[in-house]
Amino acid sequence: MIPLQAASAAAAVPGDGRLTYETTFTGSDSSLTGTSSQQQYFTVMDYWNVQDLKVNLHFQISQITEDQISSVTLSLNGSPFYSFRPSLQNNGEQSVTLPAPKSFLKQGVNTLSIQGYLRTAGENNQVCYVDNTPDNWLHLFNSSSVAVAYIPKALDGGISDFSGRFSGMDYVKRGQSLLSVPDHATGSELEAATYALSGFAKANTLADKTLPLLPYSEKAVRDRGLVVLLALADHVPGRLKQQLDASVDLEEHALIQLLDKDSQPTLVVTSKDESLLIKAGRLLANRQLVSQISSDKKVIDDATDVSSPALAISSNVTFTETGDKLTGPNHQEQTYFVTLPSNRSIADSGKISLDFRYAENLDFGRSLVTVSINDTPIGSKRLTKELANGDILNLAIPRSLNISGNFSVTVAFDLEMNNPICTPNTGEMPWAYISKETAMHLNTKDRTDLLFNNYPYPFLRDEIYNHVAVVLPQKMDNYTYQSLANIFNLLGQYAGGNTGDIHYYTDAVSAENLKNNNIIAIGSYADNKVIRDNNDKLYFRYSKDGSTILSNEKISIDEQYGAEIGTLQLLESPYGGGRGFMAVTGVSTEEMYLVSKLIASDKDKWKVYGDGVTADKDGNVSAYRFKKIAGADKDSVIEQITERSDVLGFVVAVVLAVTLVIVSLLLLLRKHMKKRGDKRET
Repeated sequence: MIPLQAASAAAAVPGDGRLTYETTFTGSDSSLTGTSSQQQYFTVMDYWNVQDLKVNLHFQISQITEDQISSVTLSLNGSPFYSFRPSLQNNGEQSVTLPAPKSFLKQGVNTLSIQGYLRTAGENNQVCYVDNTPDNWLHLFNSSSVAVAYIPKALDGGISDFSGRFSGMDYVKRGQSLLSVPDHATGSELEAATYALSGFAKANTLADKTLPLLPYSEKAVRDRGLVVLLALADHVPGRLKQQLDASVDLEEHALIQLLDKDSQPTLVVTSKDESLLIKAGRLLANRQLVSQISSDKKVIDDATDVSSPALAISSNVTFTETGDKLTGPNHQEQTYFVTLPSNRSIADSGKISLDFRYAENLDFGRSLVTVSINDTPIGSKRLTKELANGDILNLAIPRSLNISGNFSVTVAFDLEMNNPICTPNTGEMPWAYISKETAMHLNTKDRTDLLFNNYPYPFLRDEIYNHVAVVLPQKMDNYTYQSLANIFNLLGQYAGGNTGDIHYYTDAVSAENLKNNNIIAIGSYADNKVIRDNNDKLYFRYSKDGSTILSNEKISIDEQYGAEIGTLQLLESPYGGGRGFMAVTGVSTEEMYLVSKLIASDKDKWKVYGDGVTADKDGNVSAYRFKKIAGADKDSVIEQITERSDVLGFVVAVVLAVTLVIVSLLLLLRKHMKKRGDKRET
């Protein structure tokens, strides 16, 4: 199965006003062998009026392929639509563009299957042949793609329609979406914008593109297709303010209104009350609520409930609601994805209970099932004819896997046939079925180490903003705004709700305001006093005049090079124990922006680990670990018990039993003492 892929920008087609969105195949090449298939996924947005669909294949086949009997068949959402015989010309490498029926498409995710039937020369003269041999191959290059030509539908679905497009992959890829605040934005305006950005970022499906945040200006919005402006009422530009609903009392309400739908759709979020403006920003982060607003206007007051449901972390995870059937000989796989907050890791005593059944026409001496987590096998079992109609495999989850956040569970069957080489296909295909009773019991614990390995902790905890304080310079340029946007694009991807709190300060903030917060300090030595005041605590320290970053015990840094790198540093907060402090910094804002891109999306997050990271303009990234003790002390016995529901239940039962025994003894003692008292009286 090919993973969800990268995609190229939508481009205008001259003459008829159409756009084309091209979805490339996986980031790495893949291959077909013998009789096998690959799946490629691509998305059709609900606001696309699809005109046509093409599949561009770039591949190479084995040079000894028998091209008269080998074939490739394409299917769209399970329906075959094109077959061809690959050519041996040009050393077997070729590119073909194939039309696909748009009638097979559906809104949302579509599946393109590429089925290969590959035979090498001489096999057609053999009575028996081996299907999957090393020389039966077709190599798919990652330049292959699916191109969808479409015309955007008219924007007539109100705020929900606008919101879906704002995070839509075509608008994001073309840089057509812009989130904005007034120039010299206040803390409340930035806070509201951050919540809104988190919601839009959560809906963004592109791993390599982010949503920008910039001050509103005619220049900034000139070439944008969709604009969101969050501003206090007095800061809304006059041209937009005069279009707002004048009947709404902005002293007592916040207003979200869609303007200029036919030219440059602009969603204005405003109020004269700071708390209501922030509340409106939180509403935009609640994707479920936003999807229900079909009008062009939403009015919010103190009574409006905008909160997302609290995250429920269940210890029991089911994989399939109806069951999954796998059909065909040899290796067959089914993968399930399990979602966990990024700060949660698998603890002891987790287990998987696989409930399954399978065909009885297998070679049971060679057939088995294997369960893997993140492609690491955790156990296997040989299939048997006696248990074919109802088998169970119970496996413990090794804590040594060190898994945190989202992970995958793969159930793989090797369905081997008796004498498969010389047995013709009679239609009795082997199969396996994973029942809906299959489940995972999962114990988790918090990861509190202050390391980028656990990022976005500590700024998110259980998918909620965790007492975040952002300290900005007094003066901000576009690089500073874009650095801020980068940080909250990724945090928004991981945020699961719109609760928690984020507060904004300038570098003149008092230590008291930072005491109980996890701090993100953005800026340079020169323009951010919080970074300057804590220079002696940084791993990558500035020179006394702030003109360069100095060498340390991990790396020697030339003076000129030190002036041209940006750094990410995650350390314990100097303002209060148990909190984190992240410096996003460089001698100039350009270097700061450069390094902020490492924590803008999952595309580059893998490069960031340890607690100190540097990046330069040539793309060189280096990560280091400085802290010997990375975070909080190990959990106490009580904390470990409360993390484990099964142990907690056992402890409660024991405590209740002991309590009952003690109460019984006390009652017996009381009864005995009373009898003795009665005897004395007689």
